[in-house]
Amino acid sequence: MSGNRVVWLSPTDPPQAFPDTGLALREPDGLLAAGGDLSSERLLSAYGAGIFPWYDEGQPILWWSPDPRCVLRPDEIHVSRRLAQYVRRSKFELRFNGVFAKVIQLCAGERKSQQGTWITSDMAEAYARLHDDGWAHSIEVWHDSELVGGLYGLCIGRVFFGESMFSGRDNASKFALLGLCRILARKSFDLIDCQVASQHLESLGARLMPRPEFTEILRLSCNSDTRFDGWPEIALPVAQLLDK
Repeated sequence: MSGNRVVWLSPTDPPQAFPDTGLALREPDGLLAAGGDLSSERLLSAYGAGIFPWYDEGQPILWWSPDPRCVLRPDEIHVSRRLAQYVRRSKFELRFNGVFAKVIQLCAGERKSQQGTWITSDMAEAYARLHDDGWAHSIEVWHDSELVGGLYGLCIGRVFFGESMFSGRDNASKFALLGLCRILARKSFDLIDCQVASQHLESLGARLMPRPEFTEILRLSCNSDTRFDGWPEIALPVAQLLDK
């Protein structure tokens, strides 16, 4: 990248052929490259370097590395008094990796109702492949037989890269994130990448981290080829999430 020009990637370029993240644009914040493809190898290489795809249907694939980065340490999630009351009274339960494609579908539908970027069909297919290969995971909030909230993302080493969440009932996405944090904290995960800050995430303890600090954590924590399989095999009542 030179000046304000974005590097164009070819699908034939090696999966790791991304520019240094320090060359990402300031405006729009974090735009680094365009093109390439959504192969599993390229996506895993991108996330491990602090880069993620984010683009509208009909656009080329756009690759981003914003500075600062919104992150959440699993053991630092903030549970307000009001949220704790909702958790204690909740009749919902968490399940894991049961309906991954449905979670993506509902996340995509929620993004369609907002201005800006949403999950394209190509992205949904790419993350479904990563799920089949054991890299991508879903945390699902259920009420009886109804899926009412959830989130999905990738586990690489000791970092969870959150992609999107949805909430069909009040606080459902918060329950999903709280459950994720409880599980990852017990498994000594270092970080959850939230990508872009929002009031919703900041209210739960997410904070901004300078890109150099973020990429250094990735260098130390994403050097494992081991797929994470530490999810509970049975449903977890949301009311138990206050137990660390």
